[in-house]
Amino acid sequence: METSRSRSVFLNIGLRELNGFRVRKRPFFLDSELICKEIAGVAVEHDGIRTPPLAVSFCKSSRNSQLFAVSDEDGHVSLFNSSKKFASSSTHQENTENARFRDWIAHYNAVFDISWIKGDSCLLTASGDQTIKVWDVEENKCTGVLIGHTGTVKSMCPHPTNSDLLVSGSRDGCFALWDLRCKSSSYKEEFCINSTGMVKGAHLSPLSKRIRRRKAASSSITSVLYLKDEITIATAGAPDSALKFWDTRKLKVPFVQASPQSDPTNTKEKGSHGIVSLSQDSSGTSLTASCKDNRIYLYNTLQLDKGPVQSFSGCRIDSFFVRTMISPDGEYVLSGSSDGNAYIWQVNKPQVDPIILKGHDFEVTAVDWSQSEIGKVATASDDFTVRLWNVENNRCSNANAAASASRVKRRVIALSNIEAQERLEMNRETESPQKHSSPDNNQSMPIIRTPESQKKKTSSSSSSSSLSSSEEDVICEKTPETAFNSPSSVLNPPSSVKRRTIRDYFLVTP
Repeated sequence: METSRSRSVFLNIGLRELNGFRVRKRPFFLDSELICKEIAGVAVEHDGIRTPPLAVSFCKSSRNSQLFAVSDEDGHVSLFNSSKKFASSSTHQENTENARFRDWIAHYNAVFDISWIKGDSCLLTASGDQTIKVWDVEENKCTGVLIGHTGTVKSMCPHPTNSDLLVSGSRDGCFALWDLRCKSSSYKEEFCINSTGMVKGAHLSPLSKRIRRRKAASSSITSVLYLKDEITIATAGAPDSALKFWDTRKLKVPFVQASPQSDPTNTKEKGSHGIVSLSQDSSGTSLTASCKDNRIYLYNTLQLDKGPVQSFSGCRIDSFFVRTMISPDGEYVLSGSSDGNAYIWQVNKPQVDPIILKGHDFEVTAVDWSQSEIGKVATASDDFTVRLWNVENNRCSNANAAASASRVKRRVIALSNIEAQERLEMNRETESPQKHSSPDNNQSMPIIRTPESQKKKTSSSSSSSSLSSSEEDVICEKTPETAFNSPSSVLNPPSSVKRRTIRDYFLVTP
């Protein structure tokens, strides 16, 4: 009876894997109310002149998780330490003097996007001057300038494992691939880097084709992503709600498209709703796309042909500066809004009203999650401030309070040394008869085996149960073919088989 029960458990897990169903992770905040508290707010200003922030990004490594960078409209980049103690009576300007430890002019134009690379030792900045710069944060020095775009660089994303590779999208309608090791020339002690590949007109406006044949003006690319399979690139544009996915080994045409609408290029259907921003979780299986129709769509990267699996509403997206970020564990979605608030949705409860982060006075644009400090988020707004929030569930806070109370109670009612000694002697007297009892009276301990040892045991069983044991061997030992046929092989490929990418699950466009 026990073997059949254990076999059914393995069988269910194996069938889920073979049939392509992903076992859902346990939500971090399970069936509990979220509580959002503002930690502090810092002012974005330089020499007394305030400027609106455009991008905010926490460091990626755990040792620097308390640090975050902010870029603004005047081309400045500021580094802050969120672990500083902020007094409740302090002003935003006083918090800036307390937490900001570095500030420099990265571009003489607005910096629309920033990203940490190389273990947080370098910072990428994308600007309206049509360039991307690589900064050595320790030496506060520019080590490379990426040139090739003919419009404002709106978005960029580094390779998930190789920090020398990145992709960028621009208002010129092109997205480009870059390799920081390919330095072609130098100018004013700055190394210039040309792109290794560029796709022009990735998101063409349908209206532009009617106006001027063969010379259609391309539309802006608003967001780009380097997916976790290390080969696929996702792009989104302003003219429609289509997401395009490209194979870096063959950039002629996208191999798959995804959209919440039946025809994403039809501008008459519900109006023209472009995609504002893209984000993905740490596993790469979930992807969010915020749209100008005031909705945020969630996609499964292994089932893109099925369209969005969920959508979230409640925020207001009036401009292409409002961004959305999914949490690293893929359980929550954080978004800015044009109504001056930020919103947090639970992925497993899209119908539940979002948690509202109130405090800003104008449009909330850039947002970000801390990669290591669970529950810490940052929001940037046109009110010239960046605010830090702590998101926790009511159950955790109550559990922490109960645990602290129980610790205090244990300290109050702790036994004295004499009482503890007497109780210890009584325990020894009760344990001594069991130590000298006969082996026949001893209870046998349950044998716990790994799947490998269980497989060896079942293989040596009688021939009458050979069929059931063979089924169990197939399930316990996952062959390379089984792993190859599993959708999870895209993100975690077996070492003994040829690497499989997301492209292999979709028909290639001829």
